[in-house]
Amino acid sequence: MENQCVVLLHGLGRSPFAMWGLERYLSRQGYNVINLGYPSRRHGIAELCQTLMHDVIARVPGARAGAESPQVHFVTHSLGGILLRYGLQYWNAPNLRLGRAVMLAPPSQGSEVVDVLRYVPLLDKVMGPAFLELGTDQNSVPQRLMAMEGKAWPIEVGVIAGSSSYEPWFSPLFEGDNDGKVSVARSRHPAMSDFRVFQVGHTFIMNNKRVRHNISYFLQHGCFV
Repeated sequence: MENQCVVLLHGLGRSPFAMWGLERYLSRQGYNVINLGYPSRRHGIAELCQTLMHDVIARVPGARAGAESPQVHFVTHSLGGILLRYGLQYWNAPNLRLGRAVMLAPPSQGSEVVDVLRYVPLLDKVMGPAFLELGTDQNSVPQRLMAMEGKAWPIEVGVIAGSSSYEPWFSPLFEGDNDGKVSVARSRHPAMSDFRVFQVGHTFIMNNKRVRHNISYFLQHGCFV
C-alpha cells in the first residue's frame, strides 16, 4: 500500500516476535510495517504509552520532521489495544495521519482474570504494574478510558474477539464465551466500527488465517468481511 504503514503492538508479557507472522503477512500486502516492542511488565500503562508514542514518531517516515507522513494504521493485541486508546486520549501526535485500527482480543472493559489474580501473592511482581491496571472495576484504566471516550474515537476501530479457551482453569471466572483471558462481552466497545468473533484463543489470535484476512480487509475498507 503506497504511503501507508501499520504499527503493530503486542500484548502483555510478549515481544515483537509474537506479531512476526502478522508483520510478514501485512508486508506482503504492501504495507510498511513497524513492529514495536516495549517492556510490558516493567511499567504502568501511562509510562509504556508515552515511550511507545515517542517510538512511533521516531520510526514513521517524515513524522518527526513534520513532513508529509504516511497514513498510519494500528493493529494491536490485548494490552496493546489499551495502550493505543490511552495514547489517543493523552498523547498529542499532530504529525501523524491516523488511518484505521484493528484490536485483537482487547480487554476493552477490563479482564475478569485480573480481578482475581491481583490477589495472588507476588503475582504483581511477575506480571508488572500494567497488569494490575486492567481489571473491570471503575478505577481500572479500561473503564476510566471508556468514561472519557464515550461512543466516539478519532479513528475507525474494528475489534476481533476470540471464543475458544485453551486455559480451562480460568473458565469459572467467565459467565459467557471467552478466549481464556478476556470475555467476548468485555472485548466490546461502544465506539467500535465493526466487531467479529472467531473460535480462537487469546494468545495466538493473530496467527489465525481468517483473523489476518479480516485485519487486512478492515484496514482497506473500514469493515470486516
